[in-house]
Amino acid sequence: MMRRARHFAAALCLGAAALSAQAGEAAPLAEDPVVEKRLLAITAELRCLVCQNQTIADSNADLANDFRREIRKLIAEGKSDQEILDFMVARYGDFVRYRPPVKGTTLLLWVGPGVLLVLGLTVLIRYLRRRNDAIADGALTPEEQQAAEALLAAARQDSRQESKPQ
Repeated sequence: MMRRARHFAAALCLGAAALSAQAGEAAPLAEDPVVEKRLLAITAELRCLVCQNQTIADSNADLANDFRREIRKLIAEGKSDQEILDFMVARYGDFVRYRPPVKGTTLLLWVGPGVLLVLGLTVLIRYLRRRNDAIADGALTPEEQQAAEALLAAARQDSRQESKPQ
């Protein structure tokens, strides 16, 4: 049993050594570091349409890789950062911007969460007030008062009987 475990451990070590020998260093994404900095700055401003909660710079989705490739091509063609952003917005709409500009078509994106928060708080406050009004203490009728006193007296008598030693 121990012999098999040693052989298994040795095989794992050899496999790991073989993989690390093949891995080498990762190839740079772009030959020019200036192009890569521009690419990162532009992709940090654009939303991955697959992930939707990540920028293109952070996403590993195939679409994000395609976007990065397209942006590299546009940079190579000499387009400015703003021209590239405008191209992406023209092609995919304002939703592709991670921080869309405030304008008529994106107003709901900017104001919507605040409106929903205020609406939710209003509903919660109204619910709590109505619940408190429904729970409010009312005076007991004479019959209810007598029934409550009878229940208390019975409970006291039961507790006295339980406390007596037998």
